[in-house]
Amino acid sequence: MGGKVLKRYVPMVAIDVATKAEAIKLFEELDVTPKPIVKIGMELYYGLGQEIVKEAHRRGFKIFLDLKLYDIPNTVHRAMAAIGRLGIDFTTIHAAGGTEMLTAGLDGLEEGAVQAGVRPAKLLAITQLTSIDDQILHEQQHVDLSLIESVQNYAQLAESVGLAGVVCSARELPAIRQVTRPDFLCITPGIRPSLKVHDDQKRVVTPAQARELGSNGIVVGRPITQSDDPVAAYQKIQQAFLAD
Repeated sequence: MGGKVLKRYVPMVAIDVATKAEAIKLFEELDVTPKPIVKIGMELYYGLGQEIVKEAHRRGFKIFLDLKLYDIPNTVHRAMAAIGRLGIDFTTIHAAGGTEMLTAGLDGLEEGAVQAGVRPAKLLAITQLTSIDDQILHEQQHVDLSLIESVQNYAQLAESVGLAGVVCSARELPAIRQVTRPDFLCITPGIRPSLKVHDDQKRVVTPAQARELGSNGIVVGRPITQSDDPVAAYQKIQQAFLAD
């Protein structure tokens, strides 16, 4: 299928720090126009819980709560209901859990939002982590599909139960666009301004490459948060991704 990308979001900045003080320092530095979407992941949320989500809300940020739920359907349903009550904008679940778990997560997220009187977050399925490559997929996970085929399969599972989109490498975007509807969101981590620096990512692209490949939103962490000038780094990446 495929088609024109309908939506591009401002960059999502991964606030992958250990303490509230470090997070607030980044919130203060990134208080620019337009504000980035802040991605709160496991390290920060497990350490500070809802307190850090409320702090980001108070400062006017949209929030991507990236907890990658993966458990039996009933547990995922209940956890997603709690997440839904937070009034965030995006959250994640592992596509590998299958359609029953994905459906339970989506239902729980919507129920929680209704209970709190807030708009439901967009639920994104994790396809394959950007730290995974074909060798790991075959030799450690014993998956016979190619990485691209696996990602396509997970994207189709997510779409079939009504999820908003997936998290994937930008390198898989053309393949995903072939098998999903035009407005299916593809949010892409593994973004590096310079391809000489990969860190622990296997499948990386630049912000401009992500734009050209059709990403709806990019997730960027260390190139911004560990920069000597996070604002300048953010603005440079934002311009490269959102340029027409």
